[in-house]
Amino acid sequence: MSQQDPSTINGGIVVAMTGKDCVAIACDLRLGSQSLGVANNFEKIHQYGKTFIGFTGLATDTLTLSAELKYQHNLYKLKENRGIQPEIFANLISHKLYEKRFGPYFSTPVVAGLSDESGEPYVAGFDCIGCIDAAKDFIVSGTASDQLFGMCEALYEPNLEVDDLFETISQALLNAADRDAISGWGGVVYMITKDKVTKTYLKSRQD
Repeated sequence: MSQQDPSTINGGIVVAMTGKDCVAIACDLRLGSQSLGVANNFEKIHQYGKTFIGFTGLATDTLTLSAELKYQHNLYKLKENRGIQPEIFANLISHKLYEKRFGPYFSTPVVAGLSDESGEPYVAGFDCIGCIDAAKDFIVSGTASDQLFGMCEALYEPNLEVDDLFETISQALLNAADRDAISGWGGVVYMITKDKVTKTYLKSRQD
């Protein structure tokens, strides 16, 4: 009898996308135990200053990892007396994941943020032992990664304005979730610009 991949037990997807002087990150809201739905308000995105991280994978591991990163983020702020940049946070996450390489977290995080110095959008993903995959366009993670890749490839255009980026990432998330039995049940989108962060909930099928 084959062993199921633990990172797919709870389902869920995250996608991050760059735009013109803005960046977006979105996730679904489902928490499940294989095909059994447990909750429809399980947010997978956590905010650390101006950097946002979406966690997919085994829910217990994602919560443990997010708490560890919050601790590391607070230490960084105390030592440096400033907020952490997305690129630096990506390296910190990579280090933390690689530390556990012999008994890894079953989680593949996605980072999104804007650089304070340049204002450039930054998105990156990881495998479970911390290999960084930085991208200029979009990063996907979770059980519907193949479907998300397809939707993002079809809809994404470079240098999208804020409203167009919101529409693009929302449509990609909802349509990919519709094609995956263990993700969906609504979504949440964070739009990050230099001046503000907006959070919007998306309604979707609850079956």
